[in-house]
Amino acid sequence: MKPTKMRNQMIYRASYQTKSKQLGSALSKDLHKKYGKKSVRVIEGDSVTILRGEFKGVDGKVSEVSTEKSSVAIEGVKKEKTKGDKFDVFIHTSNLVVTSLNTEDKWRMAKLEGKNPSKQPKETKVVKESEKKEDEK
Repeated sequence: MKPTKMRNQMIYRASYQTKSKQLGSALSKDLHKKYGKKSVRVIEGDSVTILRGEFKGVDGKVSEVSTEKSSVAIEGVKKEKTKGDKFDVFIHTSNLVVTSLNTEDKWRMAKLEGKNPSKQPKETKVVKESEKKEDEK
């Protein structure tokens, strides 16, 4: 079997977790300098610019992420059917550049900044000495 055919089969048969990892997109030059990373997984709320295809040059926010299709729907990018109905166009993440990030997810931002999110200091409960004495009795 040819290597390209094997690779295509691996992509097609990939698990949900692997497909989710394949939803990465390049960061813009200023974000690349800021975070020191070239790419990031795209999530809803990120602002992106389309680099290739029919909608080249269009900016917009990601409205939906499809792990099945390995692509995203962007606000304002729609096609029209012959009857007049409009539908979302899904664009592959490799054809996008992320221009601004959705900063609501603290874990994601810590990961981007190079901090280990699993070792973040957790809130510790301060126990007063009087409470300790009551527990001992």
